[in-house]
Amino acid sequence: MSNQTAVTEFLLLGFSDIQELQILHFVVFLLLYLISLLGDLLIITAIALDRHLHTPMYFFLMNLSILDLGSISVTIPKSMASSLTNTRSISYSGCVTQVFFFIFFAETDFVLLTIMAYDRYIAICKPLHYETIMNRRACVQMAASAWITGILYSALHTGITFEISFCGGNVVDQFFCEVPQLLNLACSDLYLIEVGFLLADGQGCLVRCQLCPFIPSVTLTA
Repeated sequence: MSNQTAVTEFLLLGFSDIQELQILHFVVFLLLYLISLLGDLLIITAIALDRHLHTPMYFFLMNLSILDLGSISVTIPKSMASSLTNTRSISYSGCVTQVFFFIFFAETDFVLLTIMAYDRYIAICKPLHYETIMNRRACVQMAASAWITGILYSALHTGITFEISFCGGNVVDQFFCEVPQLLNLACSDLYLIEVGFLLADGQGCLVRCQLCPFIPSVTLTA
């Protein structure tokens, strides 16, 4: 475990070593980031202020916009700062934080998309029971379950990733801390790590498969 504690920072891959291209990368990413932020904020504001949009579909869409806002904020600002200051390092704790939130937003996004698909299924196949099944309480429970699932899944995934010992250097071949690239630096038994990831992915799939039918049935029987 001494090799693991010796790693205090990681070096992220830059897009170019040329200063002019780094500035170009910063400007392009800044514009894309601001456009994405503006789009998500407009969606959130419109849904929050317009009472006609207070329906299950738009409620989940607002949650999706919040997740999108968070996911792009995990990796893009750090990459822009690295290009602007010509520094590629990220601290060990910073890398852990980035991995946790990236997986959290991605997994919550997957669960929420599953819920939205179920919402459309109910609207199309059971239109007469739609308001009963997809009531306000059920929607809040579904959204909360998606966020909680994302937290638990991300904590498990991140914990498994950083249990390994790093002896393959500290250069991450990506512009952010990505789990497959971190595994390339591992000197631990990758078989056990992959088994842990499979168990984590299986747990995530199981939750996504069971989440949607479970919550409305509880609401109807309450």
